[in-house]
Amino acid sequence: MIKKNLPAIICVTLLLLFAKFSYSQNKIVVFQSDFGVKDGAVSAMKGVAMGVSTDLKLYDLTHEIPAYNIWEAAYRLEQTVRYWPKGTVFVSVVDPGVGTQRKSVVLKTKTGHYIVTPDNGTLTLIAESLGITEIREIDEAVNRRKDSQKSYTFHGRDVYAFTGARLAAGVITFEQVGPALPNHVVSLPYQTAVLKGKTLKGNIAILDVQYGNVWTNITDSLTNQLKPKYGDVFHITIYHNNKQVYTGDAPFCQTFGAVAKGKPLAYLNSLLQFSLALNQGDFAKVYHIGSGSGWSITVTLPKK
Repeated sequence: MIKKNLPAIICVTLLLLFAKFSYSQNKIVVFQSDFGVKDGAVSAMKGVAMGVSTDLKLYDLTHEIPAYNIWEAAYRLEQTVRYWPKGTVFVSVVDPGVGTQRKSVVLKTKTGHYIVTPDNGTLTLIAESLGITEIREIDEAVNRRKDSQKSYTFHGRDVYAFTGARLAAGVITFEQVGPALPNHVVSLPYQTAVLKGKTLKGNIAILDVQYGNVWTNITDSLTNQLKPKYGDVFHITIYHNNKQVYTGDAPFCQTFGAVAKGKPLAYLNSLLQFSLALNQGDFAKVYHIGSGSGWSITVTLPKK
């Protein structure tokens, strides 16, 4: 009976093995860095990846993260990762501490994505939103580009791109990345989104860099607890490192054109998060607003 069913047993076994390892073998690698594209750094990382396997599919998230801005690296991962297929490997290199004692890791999210990065705060938001299945420290004795030991300042090329490519190509399993670590990451402090009484509090997570709109981490579900209607006017206060830098009012609108050119409005952005803008203007530039872990906002809806 066993011999008769052997082909089926082998087929099922292979399918189970494929299911186990398929997340790390979809051959997609997405790169992020603060390198810019004026020199050959990004190309060098991609060259290392292609040296692992020419079957890989390489894409860019962005290479325009402001220099050393770990918070923005964390946000761009949070903004993007969930929209890629399970098994995609992200290589994120914003690493002002390159060559120091910060750990080089691969985090596997509960959604089946992999993030290859220094554990320096880059994983703050993605660990919270997508969860941690497991974290492994990269074993550089195995997962490091050959003959690169004398290079101390380009781990993006020599360690992260190399390890990410090996994982995506199925050359190594996740377990072969290196030893498992406790399931927590270095986290940057910031104001989480909360509703206290009639006041929303949150963080200015990022600026819409093209238009100067101010994006917060306050979700639509929290905003809706205030039961606003379009046209209702919110009172806004913005702080930088707990120092007030702006206060003003803005109507709640569905579209930018609901107010006159140059006038402020509050709206839900494409991620359904509370945001501020000037119609055909630059809110951040006009009012000197920035973003990051030190920027916070309060929002109230005064009684009509």
